[in-house]
Amino acid sequence: MSHLELRNVSKRYGDTEVLADINLSIEEGEFVALIGFSGSGKTTLMSILAGLIEPDGGEVLLRGKPAGGPGPDRGLVFQSYSLMPWLTVYENVALAVDTVFDRDSKQLRRERTQKYVRMVGLAHASDRRPAELSGGMRQRVAVARALAMNPEFLLLDEPLSALDALTRARLQNEIESIWRDEKKTVVLVTNDVDEALLLADRIVPLNPGPRATFGPEFRVDLARPRNRKDVNHDPKYRELRARITQYLLDVEAEKLVAADTGAGIKLPTVVPITSDDFVPKAVRAANRHKPLANPDKYVEFYNVHKVYATPRGPLTVVEGFNLDIRRGECVSLIGHSGCGKSTALAMCAGLADVSDGGITLDGREITTAGPDRGVVFQAPTLLEWLTARQNVALGVERVYPHAGKAERRDVVDYYLHRVGLGDALDRPARDMSNGMRQRVGLARAFALSPKLLLLDEPFGMLDALTRWDLQEVLMDILERTKTTAICVTHDVDEAILLADRVVMMTNGPRARIGKVMQVDLPRPRTRKMLLEHPRYYAHREELLSFLEEYEHGSGNRAA
Repeated sequence: MSHLELRNVSKRYGDTEVLADINLSIEEGEFVALIGFSGSGKTTLMSILAGLIEPDGGEVLLRGKPAGGPGPDRGLVFQSYSLMPWLTVYENVALAVDTVFDRDSKQLRRERTQKYVRMVGLAHASDRRPAELSGGMRQRVAVARALAMNPEFLLLDEPLSALDALTRARLQNEIESIWRDEKKTVVLVTNDVDEALLLADRIVPLNPGPRATFGPEFRVDLARPRNRKDVNHDPKYRELRARITQYLLDVEAEKLVAADTGAGIKLPTVVPITSDDFVPKAVRAANRHKPLANPDKYVEFYNVHKVYATPRGPLTVVEGFNLDIRRGECVSLIGHSGCGKSTALAMCAGLADVSDGGITLDGREITTAGPDRGVVFQAPTLLEWLTARQNVALGVERVYPHAGKAERRDVVDYYLHRVGLGDALDRPARDMSNGMRQRVGLARAFALSPKLLLLDEPFGMLDALTRWDLQEVLMDILERTKTTAICVTHDVDEAILLADRVVMMTNGPRARIGKVMQVDLPRPRTRKMLLEHPRYYAHREELLSFLEEYEHGSGNRAA
């Protein structure tokens, strides 16, 4: 008899059937990963498993009996932490323990609370409140709270997707340890194929909705424990990873209709005010900036330092950062959380002052923000009440004030079509998914015709299919426009896919460049080509080895 079973489950919201004919059988102690994507109904499915909502058809069975409503037998952890901000770590966990084990003595409840706070490594922070914790620590509290209720089933709905790579890796290890030691049955929803391969006994794709159904399951027959670096050499891991990825790419190809790339809209030949060609010839002659002595130094970081004043004295975050970037080159910055990646990007954007040294773009020193640099953050800062077209137009009107109204509109529409939003030009930002909002952010950045595109974890909060799709869009536009780009990422595969060079940063404080890897893979690149190329796993090994070396804070020595 199955421990947990879904039989012909369906769920409808209004006229939209979100889930259709969902069947799944999970054995006791099994670890199952569901790869869910935007619009696939993954959170709806997890809420049905947890008893928070009822299916419109079919049934959920626990040990062969109807599951009923929510209860302590199912511990649920969402991507957002949902902690009580006025309670400490200990008190947040104790709240669940006191509710479920109200008949136990105060001493027993205290011991149970302390046990699970220790289990997730937060004994040293038990008296801190959520505002004093990092994202990873807050997620540990949520896991401790769920485990402290002693559930038969642990339901994890993308609990790690918003965390940096190192924190995510550590929590993955803790989740596997808890599953093994506590003998729990675990269902994990994730958008990360590698996370599923490292943790699960079985992987089941939940195909994109509406009317989402399960795809074919993949049995993960890999020895445990699974080390990220070791599996990189395992032929079985590589073969299974390639099969799952190919299946997901095929699903995406079937889902796509004929792409509207804006072929009917031509990009006007207007010049932005940031271009040297915009300045009259006489003015250019009188104010010509010094030509670069080396054409490979289109962007130059020379001995850049960033120091913050703190109550305990000066804190050097970035130290001696030196990097030259060629015109048209794409460079990825990778490293553990707190290594100064985003700080380096912010200084290049002119959003943070340089404490020492300097940064130049096309021969001019960067001292403030400007439209010659397009910036895309992890969470795009759109004006919620404006449409996609209006959000992009705000920047276009600034850099093309001399162009006609129709020309500016064509610039806006061209890039919105290029990122796949031709059917959502007039949709307000507040009505868009995360993926759509990030597409608007990319269109807005490219529409400025920037000399330099700065990307700070631009796809970190998106599901796998949306992330892969936008990576393809980004590579296509970079290739067409020959725009120079710097991309901060914690994703090893993304760093390799996008970049001509990957810059690896040592741990902070006093972070600096530890190593630079040339990505000698042909362009244009696709994810399928990446997995099949003989040098791909060697590049992956080099990055994983560097990150592993600095995982325990060993990286503050000079590069």
